[in-house]
Amino acid sequence: MPRRIAITGVSRGLGRAMVAEFVRLGHQVSGCCRDVEVAADLQTQYGASHHFQAVDVTDQLAVRDWCQQTVDHFGAPDLLLNNAAIINANAPLWQVPANEFADIININICGVHHVLAEFIPAMIDAGEGVIANFSSTWGHSTSPEVAPYCATKFAIEGLTKALAAELPADLCAVPFNPGVIDTDMLRSCFGDQASAFPSPESWAETAVPRLLAITASDNGISLSASD
Repeated sequence: MPRRIAITGVSRGLGRAMVAEFVRLGHQVSGCCRDVEVAADLQTQYGASHHFQAVDVTDQLAVRDWCQQTVDHFGAPDLLLNNAAIINANAPLWQVPANEFADIININICGVHHVLAEFIPAMIDAGEGVIANFSSTWGHSTSPEVAPYCATKFAIEGLTKALAAELPADLCAVPFNPGVIDTDMLRSCFGDQASAFPSPESWAETAVPRLLAITASDNGISLSASD
């Protein structure tokens, strides 16, 4: 049965690969990203049965508009994927500029809160729905020179598990670790060594069915694409 999927951060990497795979499987997608041209290109590519919008997730009013348009056109999402995130340029924590640290916090944590705050009431009204907030291997472990990113992904784990305890029955929230994938973000840390890991497209072939299989019985459990 086709499902309604809402995804943040669809301009590239995992987000864009998930859009392609969900659409291929016959599901309806509403996606957002900061890039106006990419959002328009995705809308042209996938057509009126899907919805793509340029949104900065740090702007709650912009998020509210996207969420309202999604619900008005398609109904509350059956599956909400908070995927949008950025990472700092490799550096020891004390050398990370304050504005860069703030940007990472604002997108990776505050942006997730904005999306949750706008979508969850509609999902509660619908009486069902799954939320997967994207965590990371660095939400359970750490590496040098990416401390701000690690901090945000540890935060996603805690935030999501607390949210899971607040949701009514038949709704579900999980922190979801996608694993290590050859994305632009990983290349910013690993350089050419990132090529040893799966591409976003090959990852999506197995990760999308895993996401679709999440049910209310998984509420509050840390999951990964390899489970």
